[in-house]
Amino acid sequence: MDVADHTWPEVGEYVGEESVAIVPLGSTEQHGPHLPLSTDHLIAEALATAAADRTGFLRTPTIDVGVSPHHRQFHGTLWVDPPAFRDYVESLTRNLAYHGIDRVVYVNAHGGNVSHLREVGRRLHEDGVLYAIEWMWDESIPELVDELFAYNGPHAGPKETAMITHIAPELVRGSELENARDGGLVDIERSDAVVHGARTYYDAIDNSANGAFGDPTDVTPEKAERLFEAAVDQLVELLAWLDTRRFEDLMPEPHVDRDPDLDSTAGSVPSRRSN
Repeated sequence: MDVADHTWPEVGEYVGEESVAIVPLGSTEQHGPHLPLSTDHLIAEALATAAADRTGFLRTPTIDVGVSPHHRQFHGTLWVDPPAFRDYVESLTRNLAYHGIDRVVYVNAHGGNVSHLREVGRRLHEDGVLYAIEWMWDESIPELVDELFAYNGPHAGPKETAMITHIAPELVRGSELENARDGGLVDIERSDAVVHGARTYYDAIDNSANGAFGDPTDVTPEKAERLFEAAVDQLVELLAWLDTRRFEDLMPEPHVDRDPDLDSTAGSVPSRRSN
């Protein structure tokens, strides 16, 4: 259910019966010479839409600019500062709570958003507003990603190329796939990205001259469809799990009792205020 396509009475009927919402988030940033800057938010929106279609849960409009300053050297990359991003997402989520939503899944397709979405979820959780969790599609199916591709790459590699191949194949610059591989960084584990346990980089360009990582030539339509459907399956299962939880069980645990070994009878422990 796309909230933007419905009237307010129809949304009112929804929240009268359901309390789950799906919020897709991505970025507008470079994805090598072969993928569009819209890659991350297209993936997030497609996954969220497919899951909403299968479950009937409400989906909000997509947040398509995220925290991407580490790609700033490449033309067209847009980003917002982390505090502004967190405040915006928190405000939007509180809007949902106002209308009766009490659990949210952030369908995220950009690694730069992860820690900030977790922080927003923590704020809302601590305040008892609602329960919001971040879901990153490729982290839900890591074994399949490893099975399908020899050199995954954390960004603009075969897994993201496969997703766009499935979602919007006309946006993949097929003539640039080899250039993306040969002018980027195929195997990050053999690079100097990490030295003696320390990350040596701050920006993508520190490791990849064209912004691509991994080998995007290792993609077929069949692999692309399998990857997309597997991720949707995981998201649908997550939503079903969340829907069955009691709201009280999703909220913070109470403060722990004092040492349970102490005698709990009245007067057995002297008051700290007594003289």
